[in-house]
Formats: sequence, structure tokens, C-alpha cells
Amino acid sequence: MTIAEVSEKMGLSPDTLRYYERIGLVPAVPRNKSGVRDYGEKDLKWVDFAKCMRSAGLPIEALIDYLALFKQGDETLDARKELLAEQRDRLVEKRDAIEVTIDRLNKKIERYETGLMKKEQDLEW
Repeated sequence: MTIAEVSEKMGLSPDTLRYYERIGLVPAVPRNKSGVRDYGEKDLKWVDFAKCMRSAGLPIEALIDYLALFKQGDETLDARKELLAEQRDRLVEKRDAIEVTIDRLNKKIERYETGLMKKEQDLEW
């Protein structure tokens, strides 16, 4: 697939795809005889992984570290697992903080609905 096709399929700009490759977030994409990137299934899986992890808020640095470990082979399995577990734990903390904020907002909204709205209903034009 060309970069334009991958861009459309994955919902990422061609610039983002090039950037991800340049910084090592995805492995180097092979090129055809004309020098045009030719994405294969494995490349698409890496792009999808990067997109998923980035949309979840994982830092680029953590993903670059993961890819570097991956390239070293099976002797880094424990390190990769640990890196992913640390990132998961950070996401869980963020999720918990978001849930606290949502609960607080819901209570505030409920106060408006039960108190303020009733007072406004008593007002007439």
C-alpha cells in the first residue's frame, strides 16, 4: 500500500506516518523500485499499534523504547512486558482521576437539575 492509502485507511496524515517512521515509532517501511514506501501487513500492524497506543496517551518515548527492545529479540520479553505494564498502570491512574472528575461533575450537574432548575421554574415572565 502507498502512504496515501495507509493514511486514508488508518486516519493518520502522511506527515504523521513519515514522522513515526523517522523517529523509530514504526520500523522502516520498505520502498519499491521507484523509492515509494510500500506498506505491507506487518507495517500496517505497527502503524495500528502506534496509533492505538498514542490515542491512549502513551508517550512517544515509551513506544520508541518498546520498539528498540522488540528489535533486540526474545531476550527482552520481560523488559517489554514491564514497559507495557508500567504504561498500563499510568493509564489506570489517569482513568481513575478522570472517573473522580466525572463523578464530581455529575454531582454538580445534579445540583443544578434538582435545585437551581426548580428555582428557575418558579420564575415567570
